[in-house]
Amino acid sequence: MHTYNIERHKWRAIPRDVEKCHLGITKDRMRYGVHVLEFIYASSGEKTGIVKKFEQFENRELETVRQHQVDYPMFTISIWLYLLHHCEKDLCGILYFIDSKEMYGTPAVFLNEEGYVHIQMHLMRGDDLAVKTSFSLPLKQWFRLDLSFKGGQIEVSSVGKNLKRHHHQSFTFREDFYYDDTAGYFVLGGSGYVNGIEAFFGPVKYYRLNVLETEQISNPLHDKDTVEQIELYYERCMDIQEIVYDYRYIVRQGEKTHRSCYYENYYLELIHKYGEKSKCDAFMWGKELREKYHTLFKLLQEMDFSSPDEDGSDTVVEVGRRIFEKVVKGLSSANGLSNLGSSVPLLVDSSCCGYHKASYFLAVIFETGLGVPVDRIKGLLYSLVGAQGNERLSVMNLGYKHYQGINNYPLDLELSYAYYSNIAIKTSLDQHNIKGEQAFVETIRLMDDELLKAQTKENGDVFMWLKHEATRGNAAAQQRLAQMLFWGQQGVAKNPEAAVEWYAKGAIETEDPVLIYDYAIVLFKGQGVKKNIKLALELMKKAAAKGLPQAVNGLGWYYHNFKRDYKKAAKHWLLAEELGNPDASYNLGVLYLDGIYPGVPGRNQTVAARYFYKAAQGGHIEGTLRCSLYYITGNMEDFPRDPEKAVIWAKHIAEKNGYLGHVIRKALNAYLELSWHEALLHYILAAETGIEVSQSNLAHICEERPDLARKYLATDCVWRYYNFSVSQVNAPSFAYLKMGDFYYYGYQNQSRDLELSMRMYAQAALEGDSQGFFNLALVMEEGNSIPSYILDHLEIDQALHSSNTSLLQELYYRCWNNSNQETISPCSLALLYFYMRVLWNNVLHSTLIYFMGTFLLSILVAFAVQSFQSLSGNDSEDATRAVQQDEPTLSSDLSQQESNPQSPLVTS
Repeated sequence: MHTYNIERHKWRAIPRDVEKCHLGITKDRMRYGVHVLEFIYASSGEKTGIVKKFEQFENRELETVRQHQVDYPMFTISIWLYLLHHCEKDLCGILYFIDSKEMYGTPAVFLNEEGYVHIQMHLMRGDDLAVKTSFSLPLKQWFRLDLSFKGGQIEVSSVGKNLKRHHHQSFTFREDFYYDDTAGYFVLGGSGYVNGIEAFFGPVKYYRLNVLETEQISNPLHDKDTVEQIELYYERCMDIQEIVYDYRYIVRQGEKTHRSCYYENYYLELIHKYGEKSKCDAFMWGKELREKYHTLFKLLQEMDFSSPDEDGSDTVVEVGRRIFEKVVKGLSSANGLSNLGSSVPLLVDSSCCGYHKASYFLAVIFETGLGVPVDRIKGLLYSLVGAQGNERLSVMNLGYKHYQGINNYPLDLELSYAYYSNIAIKTSLDQHNIKGEQAFVETIRLMDDELLKAQTKENGDVFMWLKHEATRGNAAAQQRLAQMLFWGQQGVAKNPEAAVEWYAKGAIETEDPVLIYDYAIVLFKGQGVKKNIKLALELMKKAAAKGLPQAVNGLGWYYHNFKRDYKKAAKHWLLAEELGNPDASYNLGVLYLDGIYPGVPGRNQTVAARYFYKAAQGGHIEGTLRCSLYYITGNMEDFPRDPEKAVIWAKHIAEKNGYLGHVIRKALNAYLELSWHEALLHYILAAETGIEVSQSNLAHICEERPDLARKYLATDCVWRYYNFSVSQVNAPSFAYLKMGDFYYYGYQNQSRDLELSMRMYAQAALEGDSQGFFNLALVMEEGNSIPSYILDHLEIDQALHSSNTSLLQELYYRCWNNSNQETISPCSLALLYFYMRVLWNNVLHSTLIYFMGTFLLSILVAFAVQSFQSLSGNDSEDATRAVQQDEPTLSSDLSQQESNPQSPLVTS
C-alpha cells in the first residue's frame, strides 16, 4: 500500500523556500542580515526544531569573501527568546550547525541546567572547543541573545526589550575556527541529537559576513500584541498555579490535624470516610484576588484533595484536567454551545494549570469565532501556548497554518516541518502505547452511506454478527474483530485485552497465519497480555513457515532484539523484503545506519537511506519520517533538499496520530447519535488541525444544519472548510465540484470567478470524476472558452484547443469514459445528444436533404394532428400512467469497508 502521491498536480502552488540569499553589493553591507525566523516559534523542549540551510552566494564577490572567511569566521547572530525553564538535561539546543558528516560544527549554542550559555566551536585542526558564559539567561521575560564571531573572538550579549544591554562577555582564543555555513544546516531548537529549549523563539537574524556591535543590530521584536499577550498569560498563570498549590496545602494540613482524632473517635472516622470532603472556607487570600479568580475558588471548593500525596505540580495539572472535563461535559450537552461564552474563563484557568487541551480549545474558539467574537491575537496566543505545552492538536494546528499560509500565519515550510515532525515522531511512539485516549484514524465521509452504516459499537449489529462468526471459527471475522478492538476502529472502543483473546483463539483454533503472527507480536511486546517470548517465538516460526512475509520479518526482529544475532536477522529481513514487506526494508536500513550489517565495515548512510525510502513507499511510518528528515536537511546525496516534500511526508504521518483519531471518532459518534452541538464542536477541533476528511465533513454538517452554523460560528463554515479542503493534497473530487459551483454562481459575499470555477472543475476531472468533465463542457456550451493552461493541465491535445466542436467531443467522451459505462448516465446521454447535434448540423448543410426533410416534417405534423383528433374522445383513464421507482438497497457486505492494518504493530 503506497502512502501517497507526492507528485500530484495541484492548482495551489506553494512556493518552495530554496534558502538562497538574494543579495547585491551595497555600500552599507555591514548592515545586511538574513531573516532566519520572523514569526514566533513555540519550542516544547522536544527533539524537533527549525532546520535552515544556506546556499552559496549568487554574487561572485560575496561568495569569494565567504570562502576566504572559512578559517577566519566573521558573522553575527541575533535571537529573541522568552525562556520558560532552564535545561532539564545536560544541554538543550538554542542554535547550532550540523555539518555534512552529521557532526556539530561552528557555532553550536546550548543552554545548560543552570541557565548558562554553552558555546562550542569546531577547530581547523579537527577537534572542538567549548566555553560557558558567567551569566545565566533570565526566565519568563523577553530578551535578545546576540553572538558575534570574529576570528578567534566571541562576543556574547543579553539585551532586554528596551534594547539595553543586561550582560556582556568576551572570549578570545588563539585557535583557528573552521566555518562553512553551506556545508550542512542550522537548527533552531531540538533535533535528533539534542533536546530543544522550552521557550518561545522570536525573530532570529543572521549576518553572514559581518561582525556587528549590539547597537548596530537591526532585529526588532515584531508582533508586539502577541509578545505582550504571552507575558500577561504567564503572569496570570503564576497566580493561578500558586492559588491551587496553596489551597491544596491548606486542605491537606487541615486533614492532618483531624486525622489524629480518627482512631479515638469512630464516628469522626466514618464522617471522614463517607461524609463531605475537606475544603477551605476561610480564605487566606485577599478580596481582590478572590473576586478576580472567583470561578477558580468555587471549583476548588467542589474538588476532593484527599487522594494520596503527590507532587504539587501534578496536582495543579490534575485540577486543570478536572476543570476541562467539567467544561467539555457541558459543551457536549444538547444545547452545550450556548454556554461557550461562560466556559471561556474556566478554560483559561484549566490552561494555566498546564492542561493544554484547554489551550487548544481556546485557540479554536477565538480563531473561528465559536460562540464568541473572532480574536486572532488570542487565537494565536493559545495556539502557541498549547504547542509549547506539547498538546498534539495545537502543534498540528500551527504546522497546518504555516504550511498553507492562512489565517494571518505566514507561509513557512521550515516552521511547519518543525511542528509536524514533532507529532510524526509521537505518532510512532503512540502506536506502541496502548494506553491513552487514542483511536485509529479512519477516513469516513458523512456523504458515504455505506461506511456510515458499517459503523458499530460493542452492542451493534455489525459487531454482534462478527462476534457470532468469530465464535464459529471464521478466521476473517476473528481478524476483523481483533483489529477493531486492538486499534479502536469502526466505532468500537479500544480494548487490547479483549483483542488478544481473539488473536489467541484464532491462532490456536483456525491456525490462520495472520492471527498466529498477530498473537506472537502481542506476546513479544506484552501488549494486553503478559510477555511470553518462548511461546511468541514458536508462533512466529509457525507463521513464517506458512510463508507470511511479516512473520519472516518478525523472526529477523527476534534475532536482532533478543539474540543480537545480526547475521540471522539480516538473512530473514532480506527474505522478507523479497516478499514485499516494508518493515524488512526499514530494518535493513537500520543495520546499515548503525554500521552492524554483517560483512560491511562501518556505517553506510547512503544505502540505509535507500532502504528507508523503499520502506516509506510501502507505507512504513518510521521510514517515511526518516525520508522527510532527509528532504528538509538536504544532507543526503539521493535526497535533494525539498522543504515542501518534507512537510507533506511528515504531515501524512502526523495525521495518523491516535489522539487526533480519538477526537475524530467522538465527532463521528456524536453525528450518528444526532448530537449536533457535540459533533460540530469536535469536527471543528479536528478540522483546524488540517485533516482533510474532518474539513469536508464539517462543511457538510454546516450545509445540513445552516441554522447551527450561523448561530455559533462567526466565520462562514461552508466556504471556509471546503476551501481548506481543496487546498489539501488528498482533497476529494466533490469538494472541488462544490468550490467550482461556488465560484461559478457566486457564493453569498464571494464574487463570481469563472476562471477559478473552471480550475476547480478541472481538478475534479483529474481526480477521475466524470462530473468535472461534464461541468467544463457545460461551461463551454454557454459560450465560454476554457484557458489553454487548464486544457494543458488536463493533457488535452493542443490540436483540439482551437475547435470548440472537437473540444466538446473530447470532454463529453472523457466524461463518459470516467462514468459507469454499464448504465445510462448523464455523460452517455450528453455524448449521444452531442453526436445527434453534429449529425443534424451536417444534414442541414445539404440543400436537397433540407427540402426533403421539410416535406417529411409537414407530413408527420399532419398525421399527428389527425391522430390527436381521433383520440380526443377516448376516456381520460387510458392516458393515466403509473410510475414505480425501485429503492436502492444499501449493502452490508463487509468487503466494502475501509482497508485496515494487517497486524497490531510493526516489528521494526
